[in-house]
Amino acid sequence: MLVAALVAEVNACTAELADRLDGLGRRLVVRNGCHQAMSVTTVAGAVEVRAPRVNAKGVVETTRRRKWFFWSVLPLWCRMSPKISEVLPVLHLLGVSSGDFVPALEQFLGSSVGLSPARVTRLSWQADHKTFGERDLVDSEYVYVWADGIHLRIRREEARAAVLVVGVRADGTRELIAMADGSRESTESWANLLRDCARPGMRAPVLAVGDGALGFWNALNEVVPGTRHQRCRVHKTANVLDCLAKSPQPAATKAVQDMYNAEDREHAAKVVKVFAQQYGAKFPKSVKRIVDDEDELLAFYDFPAEHCIHLRTTNPIESAFATVRLRTKVTKGAGSRAAALAMVFKLVESAQARRRAVKAPHLVAFVPAGALFERHHLVERSEVVAA
Repeated sequence: MLVAALVAEVNACTAELADRLDGLGRRLVVRNGCHQAMSVTTVAGAVEVRAPRVNAKGVVETTRRRKWFFWSVLPLWCRMSPKISEVLPVLHLLGVSSGDFVPALEQFLGSSVGLSPARVTRLSWQADHKTFGERDLVDSEYVYVWADGIHLRIRREEARAAVLVVGVRADGTRELIAMADGSRESTESWANLLRDCARPGMRAPVLAVGDGALGFWNALNEVVPGTRHQRCRVHKTANVLDCLAKSPQPAATKAVQDMYNAEDREHAAKVVKVFAQQYGAKFPKSVKRIVDDEDELLAFYDFPAEHCIHLRTTNPIESAFATVRLRTKVTKGAGSRAAALAMVFKLVESAQARRRAVKAPHLVAFVPAGALFERHHLVERSEVVAA
């Protein structure tokens, strides 16, 4: 079938250029036997192909050189079908080491051609990551963003971190906004990433969700000062319990959960006051971590109730990081910084393709428009005027 497709393409080309003649009336583009046999790996195994050859004696006017014929079905450099080229990166993402492809797939494909570690490495996604970082964000509007970083194990180099931001568009879909290489989630690393987002024209998000890393919040205040802050409740709960003795931790955990699950912001503020009165005398550090960050902990109460489940934590990023950690554990670290970033980018991109949109996506567009939400519910403008 492959040879038949090549013959059909060659016949179509020679028939199209049949009217091109030289000074003696002879055709300039004619068939000229076949090339040497070459092995091509397909889903059906390795097949031997003798592709037809074309003698194109025409001269291109711009370069004054002979015009060569190249197949579109089977390029000269191709030794593997596109289906196989698509499967190899997927298996690499799922944990198959580059050196294990030959023993794992040789029995199925009947050949080890194109399965070498160097070949698999060339099928990486560094070009996709570069294209992703250079895309235009002028018309992009993200309402909510989550930010976090994951530490990478790069061989023969000091520990680095991949910092990334995931956002929600006005239609409720989630999308990876930016990802870059950072130095342990420092303020400079986050600031450079946010500047790269703002430079192409991305509008400032309404709410940013993150953990307790001061580097991100300092960079956010510097680059995007108008964005509100929301601290992750999972990280905050762990920080609060870290300052408590073991015996009061169950009751304190329930109090923190009541703060996040309260009916509205007023009831949550009352829970904070009760927590401060109950634990302030013996555990002032724990109470301080709640009271000082009260506004950032309760910011999600000013947004739709359907979105609260997404805004209270950094789970939209943490769930993708689980796949990254599994893959890096198998490979025992990346060989280079560029390869590590490309792998993290592709893993996060594939994870977000399986993730659903936020709940009540029709309410997302109201948030950047300045709509008012009281007790999680949208307040009509007529009600505001009457009040």
